[in-house]
Amino acid sequence: MAILLLVIGIFLFIGLIVAHEFGHFIAARRNGVQVEEFGIFFPPTLYKRKMRGGWNFTINALPLGGFVKLKGEHDSDTAPGSFGAASLWAKTQIMAAGVIMNLVIALLLLTFLALIGMPKLVNNQFTVASDTKVTKSEVLATYVEPNSAAAKAGIQTRDTIISIGQVGKPATKVTSVTGLTHLTKSLAGKQVLVSYSHKGVTKSSTVTLLTSSVVDKSKNTDNPKGYLGLSGPAEFTLQRSTWSAPVVAVGFSAQITKLTFQGLGKAVAGLGSIVAGTVTGNSQARTHGQSKASSQVSGPVGIYFVLQTSSQLGFQFMLLIIAIISLTLAIMNILPIPALDGGRLWITLVTRGIFKRPLSPAREEAINASGFVGLLLLIVVISIVDVKRFF
Repeated sequence: MAILLLVIGIFLFIGLIVAHEFGHFIAARRNGVQVEEFGIFFPPTLYKRKMRGGWNFTINALPLGGFVKLKGEHDSDTAPGSFGAASLWAKTQIMAAGVIMNLVIALLLLTFLALIGMPKLVNNQFTVASDTKVTKSEVLATYVEPNSAAAKAGIQTRDTIISIGQVGKPATKVTSVTGLTHLTKSLAGKQVLVSYSHKGVTKSSTVTLLTSSVVDKSKNTDNPKGYLGLSGPAEFTLQRSTWSAPVVAVGFSAQITKLTFQGLGKAVAGLGSIVAGTVTGNSQARTHGQSKASSQVSGPVGIYFVLQTSSQLGFQFMLLIIAIISLTLAIMNILPIPALDGGRLWITLVTRGIFKRPLSPAREEAINASGFVGLLLLIVVISIVDVKRFF
């Protein structure tokens, strides 16, 4: 079942990319701009087909996103049917259409989840109290660190943590992630009896938790460790709504947007430490920056493992992650980042709306190329850290 959900999750993720680009595609054709190519992923091209209307549909090799190639993409182009010849309002619609598609998809998915039961993901998660029914489940293992106490105890993903207690003393029942964290910290370095449920069968094992010094030293590395060795255990709580489901979707989206901006701030600070550490040769600063950046963002490797973990936690959790990814795509593509939709949109609004003249093709290409190279380097760095973290 988990494998099936993982496959579904991967296809849904690809669907987010297709939907984003389809937004650009529809907006361009509605505004009389000729589409030359609709591409899933980035070249080299694996499959190409000429479609009715004269545009090419391609499936490409690099799973880093997708694209819609328009006729005359430079803002200064003037040929009929080109992007450059379109009005400022038409260009704004075309560049913002992908963001709108991802935002609409996120809100629809979150509304659906609110109706059938949305997993609790953040503290003080937005709800309408008078229209919310909470069903609480147990604390589940989402990722078991290799060679950790949890791994030695035989705990696997989706197992339920029942209780933990020092050997020879009464055990404490685990009812929340916060409680689990406080409990393992209080028993740091001690031999404990861990009870857990695996596929409905209760099991127990005696293991020794990591000491506080080992855990503290690992915090600023690529592989931070937990006392028990469970990364991101899930307190599986479902929150169901009826009439307020759309309101919950909007409120939760606002929460995630705020958290995303906070995470981006920390990631940028971490990347700054990486650059500074590399330039100055300060390995401690570089390592700290990698840890800080990688804890806030993920590349293709990290996204795969997030989908894999969420699929093991069930359909609703996986669908919630897909909704959050869609919302994140909308946020990232509205920011003024060169080479992304937001960068092109803001450059066009400034040059056309304020200065009343387009950038030269050479300058526009230089800005977008530098942004694209920067994004590729960022993806490579994050993917390397993700590989270290998950393998």
